[in-house]
Amino acid sequence: MQSQSHNSEGPMGVLLINLGTPDSPAVGDVRRYLREFLSDPKVLTMPAVARWLLLNLVILPTRPRQTAKAYAKIWMEEGSPLLLYCQAMARAVSEQLGSGFHTELAMRYASPDIGSALERLGDAGVRKVFVVPLFPQYAEAATGSAVARVEEENQKRAAPFELVVQGDFFDDPGFIEAQAERMRPTLESQSWDHVLFSYHGLPESQLRPIPGCLVGEGCCDAEGATERRCYRAQCFGTTRALTRALGLEPGAYSSSFQSRLTKEPWIRPYTDYVLPELYEAGKRSLFVVCPAFTADNLETLEEVGIRLRAQWEELGGESFALAPCVNDSPRFARAIADWARAHTESASLG
Repeated sequence: MQSQSHNSEGPMGVLLINLGTPDSPAVGDVRRYLREFLSDPKVLTMPAVARWLLLNLVILPTRPRQTAKAYAKIWMEEGSPLLLYCQAMARAVSEQLGSGFHTELAMRYASPDIGSALERLGDAGVRKVFVVPLFPQYAEAATGSAVARVEEENQKRAAPFELVVQGDFFDDPGFIEAQAERMRPTLESQSWDHVLFSYHGLPESQLRPIPGCLVGEGCCDAEGATERRCYRAQCFGTTRALTRALGLEPGAYSSSFQSRLTKEPWIRPYTDYVLPELYEAGKRSLFVVCPAFTADNLETLEEVGIRLRAQWEELGGESFALAPCVNDSPRFARAIADWARAHTESASLG
């Protein structure tokens, strides 16, 4: 993704970062990916010895085979959905930006790795890099970990880049409108009993150190809750922004959290617990969206699109639909390009 011309200081680098994906759905590739992912102390926040024991004695002996089967169900002919959508987004951002910019994609885990992406930016003559972690809501396990790795790899360079990081965009108009665009066709295709905004879950222990988080009922709606980088509050902020954009009435939607990994308490309400409650309340048609992600992946396509759908149907639900993530949305590509240009303009003025 080459820029068309260079200014006197070289092109501005734009580095898009997402979580990562195995190279293939083969058990060996999945095991390597899980080992790297779950070895991150920002992901499994426990003492190093406990993390090693959990990973090597509990998770890695069994989970890679199960997870490989799940990946096989959603793997596309061209490769990993997450990687393909992110590559398409990087191309779209590059096209939006045109000359004076050089865009690269990297993954926090597996490939394309962050160090190699920085090398390519350096080879292109870049001196300043605008880093865009593709996670709408801030979580130390995602945004924090990705940025820390960029900084670590950058410091290994003989001439480190000047880095600027895009902040949280959980309610950014460009992201919200891009996600709303993905939802509208299905939302308008029939009358849905309920819209469920299901977000990636996190252990409560990762939020409790944040002042004012998980201190009581309604704490995530308190003044300033989203600004203090409370992931749960920012998820509810995304729901509020999307429901306004879509014109959803109170009572027609709710928010929940999926993907519990350990037995400790995770942020609530749990998505798989919410479904029986919705059915008991008389809901029969359910429309689900997962706006904690910018690209569809194993969690959205298999856990929600296949397993959660099956749960809903077993309960007796009559219809179920999953909204796509923003994926390769031109509207979201334009938003990222606008952020990059705004940073460049403010830097030149400053």
